[in-house]
Amino acid sequence: MQKIGVFVCWCGSNIAGTVDVGRVVEAVRQEPGVAFAADYQYMCSDSGQNLIKSAVKEHGLTGIVVCSCSPRMHEATFKKTAAAAGLNPYMVEIANIREHCSWIHKNMEEATEKAIVLARAAIAKVLKDAPLTSGTTEVTKRALVIGGGIAGIQTALDIAEAGFAVDIVEKQPTIGGRMAQLDKTFPTLDCSACILTPKMVDAGANENIELFTYSEVESVKGFVGNFTVTIRKKARSVRADLCTGCGECTEKCPSRKTKNEFNMGMDTRGAIYIPYAQAVPKIAVIDREHCLHFKTGKCGLCERTCSAKAIDFAQEDELVTRNYGAIVMATGFQMIDPSGFGEFGYGKSKDVLTSLEFERLMNAAGPTGGHLVCPSDGRHPKHIVFIQCVGSRDTSGCGKPYCSKICCMYTAKHAILVRDKYPDVSVTVFYIDVRTPGKNFDEFYRRAVEEYGVQYVKGMVGKVTREGGRLKVQGSDLLNDRQLHLEADMVVLAAAIEPDPTARSVASMLTASIDTNGFMTEAHPKLRPVESPTAGVFLSGVCQGPKDIPETVAQASACAAKVIGLLCKQKLVNNACVASSDPLLCNGCSSCEKVCPYGAITYEERELNDKGVRRTARVAVVNEAVCQGCGACTVACPSGAMDLKGFTNQQIMAEVDAICR
Repeated sequence: MQKIGVFVCWCGSNIAGTVDVGRVVEAVRQEPGVAFAADYQYMCSDSGQNLIKSAVKEHGLTGIVVCSCSPRMHEATFKKTAAAAGLNPYMVEIANIREHCSWIHKNMEEATEKAIVLARAAIAKVLKDAPLTSGTTEVTKRALVIGGGIAGIQTALDIAEAGFAVDIVEKQPTIGGRMAQLDKTFPTLDCSACILTPKMVDAGANENIELFTYSEVESVKGFVGNFTVTIRKKARSVRADLCTGCGECTEKCPSRKTKNEFNMGMDTRGAIYIPYAQAVPKIAVIDREHCLHFKTGKCGLCERTCSAKAIDFAQEDELVTRNYGAIVMATGFQMIDPSGFGEFGYGKSKDVLTSLEFERLMNAAGPTGGHLVCPSDGRHPKHIVFIQCVGSRDTSGCGKPYCSKICCMYTAKHAILVRDKYPDVSVTVFYIDVRTPGKNFDEFYRRAVEEYGVQYVKGMVGKVTREGGRLKVQGSDLLNDRQLHLEADMVVLAAAIEPDPTARSVASMLTASIDTNGFMTEAHPKLRPVESPTAGVFLSGVCQGPKDIPETVAQASACAAKVIGLLCKQKLVNNACVASSDPLLCNGCSSCEKVCPYGAITYEERELNDKGVRRTARVAVVNEAVCQGCGACTVACPSGAMDLKGFTNQQIMAEVDAICR
């Protein structure tokens, strides 16, 4: 006979403020199978857990229902508590009466009734539960980092320093990411390349790190501790083992009309190129789409020029398959295209730039050698207008509803750099709010205003037009309640940042979650910010949300610590809630095998005894060491042969019946 114990948590006032906890306890005591029911202010505390342990021993409980917060928070806590009391941890059910109940209701009567229903459903399920046993699997001692920006580099270096092998996959020909495009960094104004390049060199030279640049992840299979990943190394048409990075081939290339991505398309590059001087690895790559040899079959000047004989026009893509214990997402960000905001004139006038384009314009290695000139005609500007929050905090549908976090600071940085190097240039900044929450950030902003005389105007720009060779900026000054009509030589848009578009396809391969804004979802926003809900997949940098460089580096190291903790384990405990097949119901259709993302299902011929009749049939077999309990096979199975331990059809229907009665 089952003896169920029900424990209702107050969660301080989070639950008790909206739910009549005492009434819930009295109601569940009347449920069949319930031998004990109690409430406590904080059930997850030591005292609360001791209450559960004592009740298990004193009342001989065979199952536990905890009415508390989301199982994402404390399911593991209560399972450990049950195990410590001698109870199988899979005889524990959580009724979420906080997120699903108290937090979304204001009326106590409604919230209490719903809490009772949720508790009743959990009791019905635990009455159908059966003890489960977890298996173990070994851990592959190698990590994969997807993305070679500062986040990916820092994560890889920290993992490598712990003695584990790491592979970095970067889609560009070099690591470095967005930080490599920056001139200076706020609030210290130190050279971005000067602090990034040593990290890049360290990553390239570290014996535990292998770089897969100009490469992409092709497919991902497996599970935590045992991922199998196929990487496509795209053909550079240049042999990496022979190229010395001398750059002679890039100088001789006659096809020089391709927009230079590194300089945001503000100048051109050859069909064979090295992205920038500090590239790691410093190996040339041929852009086949614009190469005359690949377009016409002629030219080949780079091949004749290369003294190292590194040019290989016949080179093909290479697929590399490796096993990893952990995978890190460090896919970074890009800036939105401001063309959707027609009022600012972006795309209509060359003198309207994004902040990243302005960054390259100010950089000594940029398209103008660091000289500040108007892109339209090369003249020296006298007045520059910066417009904040272009696409950020925008609910109109054209932009993003979130704050991009870095825009206020990099605009202040740009304003200071302009005023410091060119005192004759006046600077006006239109802003909604100035957000400076980091260390020394507010001092940096005030320095722009007080020391460098940057004029900040609270208000938005309504229109930017070009008249008579200059830009006309029409905006509002909310503090002085007036309309402004300014003439400017350049307008710089602090455009919103968004996740790199490749992150979505990679996330699909990893079965990792993405939020409505395209950022990777963390397992818990406060307690597990660098882990994804998918076990073995970790998050580093801006792929998880907007952040500046120091915050990115801090999260990268935190992510590395989590990966190291995983790779240090010899074995992992498997999920006991795995799929199982009833061979008597299986019709051998292969539907479950086709939908299984982990390759856990195979088929074999078996001799079956079907009600006294012996027959041979093709039936599904589940490898429990590989199965992750996602449940996709149970949905796809047309005959109902596939079921999920811990979430069987019988258990789910018991919950439904309890809710409906």
